[in-house]
Amino acid sequence: MEITDVETIPLAHTLPEGQGLGDARGFGRSRATTLVRLETDTGTVGWGEAFAPGPIVAATVDELFVDDVVGMDPFDVESLAVDSYTDPYHFGGDVFVQSVVSAVDVACWDIVGKTVERPVHRLLGGTERSTLRPYASTMYFTEDDRPLEEPIQAAVDEGFTAAKIKIGAGLESDLERVRVAREVLGEDALLMVDMNGNYRPEQAVRSAKAIAEYDITWIEEPVPPENLTGYRELKQRIDIPIAAGEAHYGRFAFKRLIDDRTVDIVQPNLGRCGGLSEARTIAKLATTENVAVRPHIWNSAVGMAAAVQFAASIPDYPHTRNVPEPMLLEFDRSENPLRSDLLETPFDPSGGSLDVPQEPGLGISIDEDALERYRADE
Repeated sequence: MEITDVETIPLAHTLPEGQGLGDARGFGRSRATTLVRLETDTGTVGWGEAFAPGPIVAATVDELFVDDVVGMDPFDVESLAVDSYTDPYHFGGDVFVQSVVSAVDVACWDIVGKTVERPVHRLLGGTERSTLRPYASTMYFTEDDRPLEEPIQAAVDEGFTAAKIKIGAGLESDLERVRVAREVLGEDALLMVDMNGNYRPEQAVRSAKAIAEYDITWIEEPVPPENLTGYRELKQRIDIPIAAGEAHYGRFAFKRLIDDRTVDIVQPNLGRCGGLSEARTIAKLATTENVAVRPHIWNSAVGMAAAVQFAASIPDYPHTRNVPEPMLLEFDRSENPLRSDLLETPFDPSGGSLDVPQEPGLGISIDEDALERYRADE
């Protein structure tokens, strides 16, 4: 078997005027990503996602990857991530290179799973899970004046028993947003906060100490991703677990996070970290140091599918029969038809659980009409 065709498919959706949403760093008014479609000489198709702009992904594929990918046996998938660090020399750590590696890698795993008629999570090994516990990624900063409690209440109404909210715009704002979220969620639900790297260490410390009374499961990206000394300082000064990883790419960047317990939780994004092969290596590095792994997801349905398969494969180490904390899966609750409309059978997080597809490969079928509707290259 060999790959005969590589296609990049940019997707985009623009939010209505005045309805932008975002984080402490600012608002966004569009959702965009790039799919990569591989086809083999047997007619088997695999899908992956490069969580990066379409023109850059297409150029990177054409300049650096297409000659090597066409003719490749998809069963050689795990060589992709390794080769990307050595050829092209010095470019392997670039976010766009790693995004393309991620997409091609995931698409290869999709093909392999379909060929051997097994879901990807069973090929990755680890713990067999049939369901995951989704958490609502919600309460974004918005342009309009909608009530603060509205998105959290919507998540509760859908059956979510865990949620992550955006903070990081100042101490008073942080306190109010966390207070409202906890009040609506109730005492038993899990509550995480995401600062999106908008603070200096001292600011993050003040906020963390102020919101600690609301039983926070983790603080995500309290300082910028490159500020490793800041992460180390926070680890010494706050008691709430720290998570990071959405803006880190490849095993070497994650190893720096994991070494010396810089963070408590690593969050590889399957559309950027190097794909399933590299995510599996990252998970092994993390579990070796007893660091938790929870994938980051703000992608399309294809990136979601990859994350679901990955999360289902992560070992429970060091736990045996009793697992004190569930495997959590991020589920963005903002408007994003690239996630909600792209599959013939969309993922359903309602009721507090999400089924892991058991069909071969990623276990998804692309809705071709929706794909054409959101293409950004036409």
